[in-house]
Amino acid sequence: MKPIATIHSCFGEKFGVPRQPLLADASRAAIELLPPLDTPDAVAGLEQNTHIWVIFQFHQAAGQWSAKVRPPRLGGNRKLGVLATRSPFRPNNIGLSVVRLLEVRTSPKVELIVGGADLVDGTPVLDIKPYVPYADALPDAHSAFADSAPSSVNVSIPDEILNRAAAYRDDWGTDLPRLIEQVLAQDPKPAYQQPQPDRIYGMALCGFNLRWRYLSSDALEVVGLE
Repeated sequence: MKPIATIHSCFGEKFGVPRQPLLADASRAAIELLPPLDTPDAVAGLEQNTHIWVIFQFHQAAGQWSAKVRPPRLGGNRKLGVLATRSPFRPNNIGLSVVRLLEVRTSPKVELIVGGADLVDGTPVLDIKPYVPYADALPDAHSAFADSAPSSVNVSIPDEILNRAAAYRDDWGTDLPRLIEQVLAQDPKPAYQQPQPDRIYGMALCGFNLRWRYLSSDALEVVGLE
């Protein structure tokens, strides 16, 4: 298999990326089609869909896979079979995400603008398919260890940093203040870590170095956006 597209994303590294798609709906990404699919013919009609499936490679998932892994959702202390989780460390490093399709652009290049993507900048895309609600949405489906969205933490952002974020502009219409709040509300740190008030965490977001510290186990404060 060869990549058919490349992701241009607000996430500059894998740390801090939401653990599931659509949890940070304010995130934006562009899926740039590569030859020979960089033609309007390849995406004709795709704009009639509100969501798409993106099949991609976990290109930053270094190391060997194991038959059992420690899902962050379980605090990093309990093990499950790798095929019972969405760990990026897999026998074949293939991922699957559903994202909102915001715009189909065919000039000057063919690209799809999407929202809610949990994809690192530079991710190779293997395939794109329309999301079909009658077949893909299963209201009776159940997952025992991930039956609901994770609880969120309270995020405090000083006015100075909010103003700096609000001035940010890109080609995708990213609402950076909202994105910062949504990403940090998911508590990016490893679940097994006990936060220390003097420890500063950081991640690459929209070209900035976003930094924060924990005030308690369920509250954090942004301390830098540079």
